[in-house]
Amino acid sequence: MVAVFGHRGARGLLPENTLAGFHLARELALTGVEFDVGVTADGVAVVHHDAQLNPDLARDRYGAYVGTDGPLVRDLSFQQLETYDVGRLRAGSAYAARYPAQRPIDGERIPGFGDVLEACSTMDLLIEVKSFPDWPEATLSPGRLVEKVLTLLRAANGIRNAVLYAFDWRVLEEAAVLEPSLRRCCLTEPETVKQADLWFGKTRLADFEPDCPGAVPRAVASTGAVVWAPFHKMLDKLEMAEAKRLGLTVIPWTVNEVEDIHRMIDLEVGGIISDWPDRAKEILISRHVKIAPPGFVAGLSG
Repeated sequence: MVAVFGHRGARGLLPENTLAGFHLARELALTGVEFDVGVTADGVAVVHHDAQLNPDLARDRYGAYVGTDGPLVRDLSFQQLETYDVGRLRAGSAYAARYPAQRPIDGERIPGFGDVLEACSTMDLLIEVKSFPDWPEATLSPGRLVEKVLTLLRAANGIRNAVLYAFDWRVLEEAAVLEPSLRRCCLTEPETVKQADLWFGKTRLADFEPDCPGAVPRAVASTGAVVWAPFHKMLDKLEMAEAKRLGLTVIPWTVNEVEDIHRMIDLEVGGIISDWPDRAKEILISRHVKIAPPGFVAGLSG
C-alpha cells in the first residue's frame, strides 16, 4: 500500500497552494495533500511556498507580476496579501515551462491556513512550516510559526491526520515540546545534508557515521520523527533499508516522472508526493498496488 499526496495541491494541474488546487486533490481521491505555511504581518497563517512573493506567480492589483524584489509575506497584512493574484504562471518563465499543462485560474488568491484546513478536512495533511536558518529575518521564529499552526490545527481537530514537515529541524524541536502527539517529519535535500550543522537543529550528523550509508535516516530517527521525506533522487536501497530498520515511514518528494514513480514503488516507499498525483495513482493501479486512503497518517507509529 502506498499513500499518494498532491504536492502544493496538484501543482502540475492547477495553480499551486490555491483552494482550486486543493479541491481538485480532493476530487482525485488522493490520500492527502502537501502544502506550505507562513505567517503575515498581522499574524494570519497562510498557505504559500515562498517567504517572498514569487515573481513567476504573483500579480499585483494592476496585473503586473512582482519583481525579484517582491515583498516578504511576513511584511504584508492578510488584507494586503489578498490583493495579489496567484492563478496564472508568468508566460515565458522557466516555471511555466516546467508545468505547461497547468490550467490557469485568474483570481486565485493565497489562502488562509484555516480555509485550507476546511477544504482538506477529509484528507491527510502534510504541513510544511517554512523557516530559514540562513535567512532568519524572512519569517517569524520557528517557535512562533509552530504556535500559529497548532492553534488552527487544534481548532480543526486536525492533529490526528496531520504530519508537520520541515527542512529546518528547529521547527520539529519546537513542535515536539508544544504538541508531542503531532507526528513529525524531517525533510532533507542534498544542500541541507551538506549544511547539516545549519539545518538539523540540535541534531549532529557527525554523530551518526556520516561516511557510511544510512547516516541521514539514523539522524532523523534520533529526533523522534516518524517520517523521513528525502528528495527522491537521494533515496537508494541502502538508505531505504536503514530507514525501514529504524521504523521510519519514507515519503519522498517530488516524484513526477514515470520512471521515478516506478523506482519509488520498487523501493517500497510508504508514500509519494507528486505534482501529478493523478499520474502516480495511474501507475500504482497499473502495478496492482493499493493506494492508501485518508487515515494513513493516523496509522503511523509515533
